[in-house]
Amino acid sequence: MEPLASVSFAGGAGQRPVGWQMQLRVDYAVNKVMQTHRGKSEDEVAQAIQDQLRSVGVVPNSRQIAQYAAAISTLPLLPPNNRT
Repeated sequence: MEPLASVSFAGGAGQRPVGWQMQLRVDYAVNKVMQTHRGKSEDEVAQAIQDQLRSVGVVPNSRQIAQYAAAISTLPLLPPNNRT
């Protein structure tokens, strides 16, 4: 009988950086707000980002929210979706 190969679990999730799930949640929330609040005021965008982040269980970082809100508020509006 041949010896069994050793099993190592080190190559899986252990390679991901700390906080990767939180960053995915932040990206999801910001992308969602970006689709609905483009071109609106920074305060309105910031409030929407805070609401979305809290709904996915992330405590908002005010400096990061301000940066995202400033960028989203300068984006042009999306054209209407007229698919029929």
